[in-house]
Amino acid sequence: MSRQIHIGKLTLGGGAPVRVQSMTNTDTIDTRATVEQALRMVEAGCELVRITAPDVKAAENLGRIKEELLKRGCEVPLVADIHFNPRAAEVAATLVEKVRVNPGNYTDRNTGKLEFTEQEYNDELKRIGERMATLIDICKAHHTAMRIGTNHGSLSERIMSRYGNTPEGMAQSAIEFARVCEEQDYHDLVFSMKASNVKVMVDSTRLFVQKMHALGMDYPIHLGVTEAGDGMQGRLKSAAGIGALLLDGIGDTVRVSLTEDPEAEMPIAYDILQAVGARITQPEYIACPSCGRTQYDIQTALREIKEKTKHLVGVKIGVMGCIVNGPGEMADADYGYVGSGHGKITLYKGKEIVKRDIDQRDAVDELVKFIENDRKI
Repeated sequence: MSRQIHIGKLTLGGGAPVRVQSMTNTDTIDTRATVEQALRMVEAGCELVRITAPDVKAAENLGRIKEELLKRGCEVPLVADIHFNPRAAEVAATLVEKVRVNPGNYTDRNTGKLEFTEQEYNDELKRIGERMATLIDICKAHHTAMRIGTNHGSLSERIMSRYGNTPEGMAQSAIEFARVCEEQDYHDLVFSMKASNVKVMVDSTRLFVQKMHALGMDYPIHLGVTEAGDGMQGRLKSAAGIGALLLDGIGDTVRVSLTEDPEAEMPIAYDILQAVGARITQPEYIACPSCGRTQYDIQTALREIKEKTKHLVGVKIGVMGCIVNGPGEMADADYGYVGSGHGKITLYKGKEIVKRDIDQRDAVDELVKFIENDRKI
């Protein structure tokens, strides 16, 4: 289990729920547009809102955005997204609850150098520590958290010279920054390994966690397949990468990166968390694909059951075509709806039959009534 840190009033890691976050795509200088979008994101379930701060002017406007959100009754923590501008990070760290920096382009210098001697490599690490000191001091003074976010494809020349554009390089880049922060007694850290390639994202995250634990570190992990695309492809790539790591027990916050309005990301994130059992926010349905043994309209029944039980968070309902395999395959369901003959349904509570051979026209309502009455007991 990771250590727990605080991002404003929000806890992250250490047994806290896996947090869902996203990022605005408005112009940060446009306070009104950014605030309105952030509010839509929060309404959709976003628990941390990340906003780009490419320069000092944008970083300064984060204060106005936060002030306006507070006026609207929204206390969501804000995360400043920083790439090339250390000064913007330093300004943002005084205004918002978290800053995100990319080791590959935050303090590393890209000069076209292809080879580094051991001395040159270590000198650069020393310089990075000195350059990070100001930001770390500000974060410590303002209780601001920091995400060290390594991206595949934006590794520094220094890292590339030794490790190439590999998961090893990604993990090592983050480990170096972790050591810099620890040397300066700063521990409000989150780490991420982002890639558009699912395998690279998974491999680099696993490798980083292995390295981190070997060094006695236990920082929270942010998961996401960056630039996943849109539609079904974006959703499947995100589910594959995020889901695989959550099943490993890795991950404290997630972002589904879709080329869509950001508020579209939250339902997918919660669906992924539900699917792997990381965070239960809705009912779960076990439903067979049906076959020739099914003698009722299972597709219509499933739609009706889902609509009429969507408020029953955490309840697991089996909707099965027949009694041949149905009762066994839904064995871990709380309640069951199983075909038992032509147009007939039998209801279950766990593995026990509670009512036999109900006409399918009445069976959905009978199921809902039974569940609601049973849960009152």
